[in-house]
Amino acid sequence: MSEVWNVWYLIGAALVFWMQAGFAMVEAGFTRAKNTGNIIMKNLMDFCIGTVVFILIGFSLLMGEDLLGFIGKPGFDLFTAYDSFDFSSFVFNLVFCATTATIVSGAMAERTKFLSYCIYSAVISALIYPIEAHWIWGGGWLAGLGFHDFAGSCAIHMVGGISALIGAKMLGPRIGKFTHDASGKVVKVNAFPGHSIALGALGVFILWLGWYGFNGAAATSVGQLGSIFLTTTVAPAVATVVCMIFTWVKYGKPDVSMCLNASLAGLVAITAGCDVTDCLGATVIGAVAGVLVLFGVWLLDHKLRIDDPVGAVAVHCMNGIWGTIAVGLFATSTAPGYAVANAAGETITGLFYGGSFQLLGLQLLGFASVALWTVVTITITFVVIKATVGLRVSRDEEITGLDATEHGLPSAYAGFAMLPDMVDEDMPVVVDGDVPAAEAIPVKKMPSFEDGAPKMTKVEIICKESRLENLKNAMMTIGISGMTVSHVMGCGAQKGKPEYYRGVPVEASLLPKVQVDIVVSKVPVRTVIETAKKVLYTGHIGDGKIFVYDVENVVKVRTGEEGFDALQDVE
Repeated sequence: MSEVWNVWYLIGAALVFWMQAGFAMVEAGFTRAKNTGNIIMKNLMDFCIGTVVFILIGFSLLMGEDLLGFIGKPGFDLFTAYDSFDFSSFVFNLVFCATTATIVSGAMAERTKFLSYCIYSAVISALIYPIEAHWIWGGGWLAGLGFHDFAGSCAIHMVGGISALIGAKMLGPRIGKFTHDASGKVVKVNAFPGHSIALGALGVFILWLGWYGFNGAAATSVGQLGSIFLTTTVAPAVATVVCMIFTWVKYGKPDVSMCLNASLAGLVAITAGCDVTDCLGATVIGAVAGVLVLFGVWLLDHKLRIDDPVGAVAVHCMNGIWGTIAVGLFATSTAPGYAVANAAGETITGLFYGGSFQLLGLQLLGFASVALWTVVTITITFVVIKATVGLRVSRDEEITGLDATEHGLPSAYAGFAMLPDMVDEDMPVVVDGDVPAAEAIPVKKMPSFEDGAPKMTKVEIICKESRLENLKNAMMTIGISGMTVSHVMGCGAQKGKPEYYRGVPVEASLLPKVQVDIVVSKVPVRTVIETAKKVLYTGHIGDGKIFVYDVENVVKVRTGEEGFDALQDVE
């Protein structure tokens, strides 16, 4: 039977490795297309670089002979004693190590130098993660006290999340993320919608699947594995439902990207206690995670002014902390294979399940000590990198995109036209609100070139291409049969029903539009305008604009007719 569990252990490691693809898809989908190649490269290299440094030093610091409860004894058993080496343990711990490093990538996406990323990723995998993980899983001092983190809410997710928080703060926001007034005060947070929610969703599903290996690989019985699978399913599901309801109520629509983040938040939160909680505990942990991830995104945007494109801090840092503490509240001895004990070997349980404050105190101690270690070491790492090779790319490189400037890759989507980004640090402030159709589509009348009442009028309509057929049919019903249609690109600030991305109002950006030009004389101009407004109105940003111009003359080339006569067979 032990052989079966050994095989499952390695299958679990393979599932955790597959999570690298999930992280890559989430980060790529939640950011802009011009940086997709850079993000894929980073997620590939943090595993590959992590493997190299884990071989050289990381694994021995994590799982080597304990030295004073602080680190494992450095060594090269992988090379000197290969016949007796624990291959399975190396692979299993390696894939967990890579996860810690890749978390940081998302929060610092779209403006970090690739070289700098490689350096700090190597430091995390070689030193920062292995040493604190030794305290918890390698026989270190926290393990001896009875601190419990079964699969890494603290050791992996909180550490990666704290590193992401400090890195994003030192790096600064993306160009155009925050609008400042003349005094430099932030007056508005701007949304940068990810270029592919489909990729982001695919990444979340890949991660959720991989999490069954992440949490379940170390199980030692069928009962324990089943219980872990249950809690690993319940917590993210509840978190996602709570997030959906909250965003639906607050913003009028359920937010897709936030719900995807909430699924990950629930998974992170249950990771520490997945083996020691029951269904009720997992439900509460997930519900709190669903609210906490929303609070985290809001806190970073509106209070801390830290730009985190993918929500890594809210998902991993905040819910890693919550998951660590939750063990002290919800651990129950009814869980299969329960083995949480203090330094004296006495079984201890969570506060809400008949236990004292002992386990909660141990969990708080573990959180505080690992957090302090991470803050100090990653801050030193970023300060040194910033002072030497630099952390951030130039303004021009950021605007162009890191695919082209860092990797010489014109586009990660060869054959597809990418729209340019309209970003600026001085983006205008837009006041959004629900307005009636009469005000949602502005009608602008341009002055005549000459005095006197115009005989003919040009109506220029800018609208979405998807509404063109309806507009054409409506015009024909009122007697307009001639029009000119052009494809244009348009952007602008306008009133309308606000759209939200991750709780931030979305500004209008440069998008494909169609321009419909109609010259009328017999059909009343007001009839044309009202018909167009009725057909085009949705109340959303981008409904369109209508311009009205005086026309001095019209000449029909074929017949030579001018003015009113030239229009009679096209109205």
